[in-house]
Amino acid sequence: MKKRSILIFAVVVFQAISAVLFVVNIISTVTGLFAFTWMVHELIELGAAVGLLLGVVLGAVVLVRVMQRTHRIEDQLRIASGAFMELLEDRFADWGLTPAERDVALFAIKGMSTNEIATLRQTSEGTVKAQTNAIYRKAGVSGRPQLLSLFIDDLMSGPLGTAAPSPPQREHVELGLERG
Repeated sequence: MKKRSILIFAVVVFQAISAVLFVVNIISTVTGLFAFTWMVHELIELGAAVGLLLGVVLGAVVLVRVMQRTHRIEDQLRIASGAFMELLEDRFADWGLTPAERDVALFAIKGMSTNEIATLRQTSEGTVKAQTNAIYRKAGVSGRPQLLSLFIDDLMSGPLGTAAPSPPQREHVELGLERG
């Protein structure tokens, strides 16, 4: 990575020097202030052209790498999104949610209000409230924040099923707060 950065820096410096010399050459031609020989004039133009070509090549390489990285990240996002949906479906199946409760749970996890869910499902708010209460009971939680935390905990446990190292347990014995 360091060699690549040095190469990029060198190309940019070469381009900058070439551009300055090219501008000085044009100013000298127009004003006659500096007298460059024919050979120096041609070498300056050659250097500027090489600098431009290096810039084009470097720009193309960077563009290709950025496009490849973007593609990789989009693939990883699709995989993560699919894994999250699998996680949701597994949890919903474990809890024995009905199809209607699955829909309501998904909308609730997406952050929609009871009113928004009722409108989307073309049902009353009372029905949605009863379904969310059933979801919370089956999931063993008391509300939406705890429901969300179940999925966040699963996601934080590691990438695609590998357990992340758990933080060190603190001793709470002196306060009578033993961990379970």
